[in-house]
Amino acid sequence: MATFRNYRRPAFLVTALGAIGLAAVSTAAPAFAANTIDVNRIGPENLEIVYNCEAGAGVVGIKALVGDPQADAPSAQGAQNPVTCDGNQQTTVVMLTGTPLSRGQEVLVNAALVDATDTVVAGQKKKATLG
Repeated sequence: MATFRNYRRPAFLVTALGAIGLAAVSTAAPAFAANTIDVNRIGPENLEIVYNCEAGAGVVGIKALVGDPQADAPSAQGAQNPVTCDGNQQTTVVMLTGTPLSRGQEVLVNAALVDATDTVVAGQKKKATLG
């Protein structure tokens, strides 16, 4: 008499669990991608920033640092409080304070959506020449 084992049941179980895991990750991905920030224009005295954040993200403001890419510290900084977080794309201008920047200067810009404890929710680092 021969004994046959059922090898298909574990394979089916692994496949089913994998499909459930993939479905959970693929539906959660858009929620993680909802908070974005982009430095659109860079000037000597201000930055135009395009951002998007969900109401539940805890974002309370935008902070920006601008300076020479080789410097140890930023030469100018700015903040925008409050911000509108409703899931739609928003545009704002962040005024810079600190050492004046000059046109044609190469700068490194760090901009971030921050929560109440200054934790970065979404950020961007961009190297550009001031226009």
